[in-house]
Amino acid sequence: MDVATANDMGADVLDEVSNVVIADDQVLENVLTALYARGHVLLEDVPGTGKTLTARTMATTLGLSFSRIQFTPDLLPADITGTKTFAEDTGEFDFNPGPVFANVVLADELNRASPKTQAALLEAMEEKQVTVDGQTYDLPTPFIVIATQNPVESGEGTFPLPEAQQDRFLLKESFGYPDKDGERMLLDRRERRTDPLPSAQRILSPDNVQELQTAPERVTVHGDLKDYMLRVVRATRTDDRVEVGVSPRGTQRVFETVRARAALHGRDFARPSDVKTLGEAVLAHRLVLETDAMVDDVAEADVVEEILADEPVPRISREAPQ
Repeated sequence: MDVATANDMGADVLDEVSNVVIADDQVLENVLTALYARGHVLLEDVPGTGKTLTARTMATTLGLSFSRIQFTPDLLPADITGTKTFAEDTGEFDFNPGPVFANVVLADELNRASPKTQAALLEAMEEKQVTVDGQTYDLPTPFIVIATQNPVESGEGTFPLPEAQQDRFLLKESFGYPDKDGERMLLDRRERRTDPLPSAQRILSPDNVQELQTAPERVTVHGDLKDYMLRVVRATRTDDRVEVGVSPRGTQRVFETVRARAALHGRDFARPSDVKTLGEAVLAHRLVLETDAMVDDVAEADVVEEILADEPVPRISREAPQ
């Protein structure tokens, strides 16, 4: 698919989702960018900001199957991947797929599940498959996990995501509170509760989505822009406030999201602004800060923001990559 078509389809999807979800347009665009880049999304925010509604509405608009998994401390890995049961009529064990077998999987309150259960998602997210009793089963295509967690909940009953798990997410976003007009719209909808709530219509199909995911491959990235990405990423590894910087996997994820954003905007070339816009969402959650930095209330996003501000931005023209 060419980038012009990818731009048109993406605009239609965002318009439809925006009719239902009251959220910042940039956040919705970043979630769709992750889908273009075949990546997963971690949404961290307080309850009631529209995380679940966004995931469900996005799936409906894209014409994809949707599954929601409520993570709790007693959830077992088999509750996610599925189990085998003995069929008396055939004398064999049949596989019963778990809720992870959907195009869009909402992992709700992921940090409330035990590390063992969280790990059950690792293979699915990275390999697009699950293994049950030694047998491997492919997941549907396309496949994207949208996980949520509440930053306020901590301590008993919650299990912070380990670095390996966070690194599997292409980007991390936060909705924040709606603006005054958006919150007023919520009140108006509540007042008219006898009226049907806005609902999303199907715009695309699974085949369309798979075609969309090929559009970023047609985006060129200038050599100077690649060097800029590398400088930004490598700066996270030498910053005194950072214990563990961005991994090589993170470097690749920056590249992928930059190309995806360019395609979503109908461009066949990437710009430094793509890195600036997506840098925090793609890089911040991959950092592990030093203890002193955390004591001083330094946030991962602050580190990324400062690095992006300090690194010289290349001037890129519409040329083939060098």
